[in-house]
Amino acid sequence: MLDAKIPSGPIENKWTDYKGHCKLVNPTNKRKLEVIVIGTGLAGASAAASLGELGYKVKTFCFQDSPRRAHSIAAQGGINAAKNYQNDGDSTFRLFYDTVKGGDYRSREANVYRLAEVSANIIDQCVAQGVPFAREYGGLLSNRSFGGVQVQRTFYAAGQTGQQLLIGAYQALERQVALGNVTQYSRHEMLEVVIVDGKARGIIARDLVTGKLERHFGHAVVLCSGGYGNVFYLSTNAMGSNVTAAWKAHKAGAFFGNPCYTQIHPTCIPVSGDHQSKLTLMSESLRNDGRIWVPKKQGDNRKPNDIPVDERDYYLERRYPAFGNLVPRDVASRAAKERCDAGYGVGTSKQAVYLDFASAIERYGKIEVTKQGRDANSATHEEIITLGKQVVKEKYGNLFDMYEKITGENPYEVPMRIYPAVHYTMGGLWVDYELMTTVKGMYALGEANFSDHGANRLGASALMQGLADGYFVIPYTIGNYLADEIYSKAISTDHEAFVEAEKKVADRIHTLMNIKGKTSVETFHKRLGKIMWNKCGMARNEKDLQEAIVEIQALRKEFWKDVKILGEINEFNPELDKAGRVADFLELGELMCKDALLRKESCGGHFREESQTEEGEALRQDNEFMYVAAWEFESESSWKLHKEALNYEVIKPTQRSYK
Repeated sequence: MLDAKIPSGPIENKWTDYKGHCKLVNPTNKRKLEVIVIGTGLAGASAAASLGELGYKVKTFCFQDSPRRAHSIAAQGGINAAKNYQNDGDSTFRLFYDTVKGGDYRSREANVYRLAEVSANIIDQCVAQGVPFAREYGGLLSNRSFGGVQVQRTFYAAGQTGQQLLIGAYQALERQVALGNVTQYSRHEMLEVVIVDGKARGIIARDLVTGKLERHFGHAVVLCSGGYGNVFYLSTNAMGSNVTAAWKAHKAGAFFGNPCYTQIHPTCIPVSGDHQSKLTLMSESLRNDGRIWVPKKQGDNRKPNDIPVDERDYYLERRYPAFGNLVPRDVASRAAKERCDAGYGVGTSKQAVYLDFASAIERYGKIEVTKQGRDANSATHEEIITLGKQVVKEKYGNLFDMYEKITGENPYEVPMRIYPAVHYTMGGLWVDYELMTTVKGMYALGEANFSDHGANRLGASALMQGLADGYFVIPYTIGNYLADEIYSKAISTDHEAFVEAEKKVADRIHTLMNIKGKTSVETFHKRLGKIMWNKCGMARNEKDLQEAIVEIQALRKEFWKDVKILGEINEFNPELDKAGRVADFLELGELMCKDALLRKESCGGHFREESQTEEGEALRQDNEFMYVAAWEFESESSWKLHKEALNYEVIKPTQRSYK
């Protein structure tokens, strides 16, 4: 049942050959075809803009008040591309290799190579749109390093790269809106996929302002609705981020791939109490210059600046000398957890490590003095530190300001405190090479699909994948499908499939509203999050996962008996919106635990305590688990597993090492 549709031939020719032989839709016929795009972040906005530019009739839906509120705007550090401006050995193949290795050999080679291949085009596209990437003095775009690589390939716009890229895509989208090629529906949430004769033919959406249910037809449906990290409650995601669109597609027949693959980001501001509803990420770009350490003595309560350098454990530099502080996120996260669990954590909670810029400030200060034509030894320490702070401020100023506003501490003077937190999800809807799910005519792009990242995403690859899918992949692959749909007339939204789908949504909403229990939606979400974090979080084991499944099933039953939702259906009711999303999380959480329980190996962000090396590193079991786990929904608490074998023809899987 799982046909990945990978083109034959050498890997470097697959995408070129595909584009040369795929079916095309002529301009006149494109105007007859309607495409629905769910989500307007980087993947959705770029896809809708590209399809509108080609001439298709496009409808976009987002639950925010504007596409510019999409969570893509929160990405800070950068976007990868194999431009090799530094002449430091980068190439398409090197980007491909780093991504496959970083994902712990659990991604599909052909998709990853295509991603690396089109990466350079993304940068050209964004520059043409006016994205203000940082530049070197000579005019070339600037690059910095990110985890898991030994070259500089990450393009950035200060600490707000996601915002600038989204504005570029948003401008392209709004141009198509103005031209009449795209119709935009803000404050709308997709609550059901309409299937006619085995093909996705539309959606049921709810107007979140009026509460009215709407029917919308499309010859194809493109899901770009992001990831599901908020199943853990506390995450770096926007509070509105949810799994609902993807989950409705899953229950309508789309297989869910690798749900247990969750990325924990090592550079997050630590949890400060039960009052928090989300966490704040500090960009991975800070690890370019920041050094991570803990005291060498357990329970050392001295202030960080009072601890001499020789009494500090720069544990990443000690354990991984080749990559140091720039090891991949999963490796850095587990290393921080290990130090804190061993009693070396810092701060009041002891669940944090230091990210220190003192060395970088001093180094940059000496460079600035040298640029002035002086011997660095002739400058005073205060002058060197002042000059160094200016350089660091130019590179990371907005990130430092954000940290100070949240914590009240000046990171130029005192090391930042960081700890791992839930960030990105590598799992998602299973898609083939064309990005089509197992439901014909339904596509998934960006973080909504099971992605090109395997079991762990390298930093600065999410923006790359979202824009690659939207700008350069879907325009070709959707055309290959729609070329056969020009003979299909638009289906009336009075069709029985639309009527039944709307009734299904309405019945679910009325059921939720009529429970009239005593416990808030937020309480259920928090309880689910604690189960997921404690038993399916950074480390997993068989006993905890089995317990988590039972606990989630019980929590879900309690939710449907005792949830309290205020307000009415036919009005602006964010509590009702949230209830529907949490109900979906309660189902997803169980599948995540079942997937994690079945995968008795450690790979990337999925760390089974029973499967690790003597040094505590992830230990894969390639002979048993070198496959994509694609789950088919059958009924409540029942899924059927399908496996897509991963065949490595170009890269030989080895034990990952960053030493």
